[in-house]
Amino acid sequence: MRVITVAQPGGPEELRLTTTPIPEPGPGEVRLAVAAAGLNRADLLQRRGFYPPPPGASDILGLEVSGWVDALGPGVTAPVLGEPVVALLTGGGYAEFAVVPAVQCAPVPRGVGLTEAAAIMETAATVVSNFDSIRVRPGETILIHGGTGGIGSFAIPYAKYLGLTVMTTVGRAAKAAHARAAGADVVVDYHEDWAAAVRAATGGRGVDAILDIIGAKYLEANVGLLAHGGRLVVIGLQGGRKATLDLNQLLTKAATITATSLRLRPVAEKAAIVRAVVDRVWPLFESGAIPLPPITTFPLADARAAHELLESGEARGKVLLSVNQPSGR
Repeated sequence: MRVITVAQPGGPEELRLTTTPIPEPGPGEVRLAVAAAGLNRADLLQRRGFYPPPPGASDILGLEVSGWVDALGPGVTAPVLGEPVVALLTGGGYAEFAVVPAVQCAPVPRGVGLTEAAAIMETAATVVSNFDSIRVRPGETILIHGGTGGIGSFAIPYAKYLGLTVMTTVGRAAKAAHARAAGADVVVDYHEDWAAAVRAATGGRGVDAILDIIGAKYLEANVGLLAHGGRLVVIGLQGGRKATLDLNQLLTKAATITATSLRLRPVAEKAAIVRAVVDRVWPLFESGAIPLPPITTFPLADARAAHELLESGEARGKVLLSVNQPSGR
């Protein structure tokens, strides 16, 4: 099968289109003929050598795909052969075939094309699970960093649907309109003093919750913006791993900091998250209450160009690799 490999840790130029044997599904697993694979920031980190796959996982990039069930492992009765699905992977998505636990597959939402469906599982699973972990409630104010990326493009409208006031950071003024169209109430440019802008917009109170993809670089400012009882969840480390924390701020605010990784969760937890996404999010896509994110698609062989776009910060919404076209089935 055709697959994208990483010659050595480094930039997008290290991505190679090669061939490897088609994998076989084990007990409880299915093999998918991949229609499309979604790109995520974690893929960029893994390509650079900073985010190795967990033990036993495929070292091929790719944490979400859409496709057709091509083979069943021992003990699997659902999904069935030939069924179109989307799947949450621990790795292996940049390939013509991928193996995944059957419980991490979900039906494609009605009205969503199979290729486009590759854009929604990882972001929806990330946002739903982390909103649950920080217990967001209607009427609260949330700050979502990176409002026009894959996570932000879903997190903003989902937070609005849940009844929150949404603030977000974006990299350029031209992206502010996109974030506002997605439902953001307050949009600030992170090249400026975004923390002061958020503080001013809340009248000095701060925010109840923060969804952060940056990590160390924003830690001090994020904690400073938390209101009493505020909750910060860190889901990415684009701005580094280590920072200084003033514990007294947490004490006086009765605030909480959480850090999570969807990829590293055990299969049972991922299965529960996938079920929650199907129950809560799929109806929103099907009804149009939440639109699909903007999508940019590249052929599998152009993975380098796809990584360059995602890494540039110019991408809006999701970037996909098209592998096997639905029209060919």
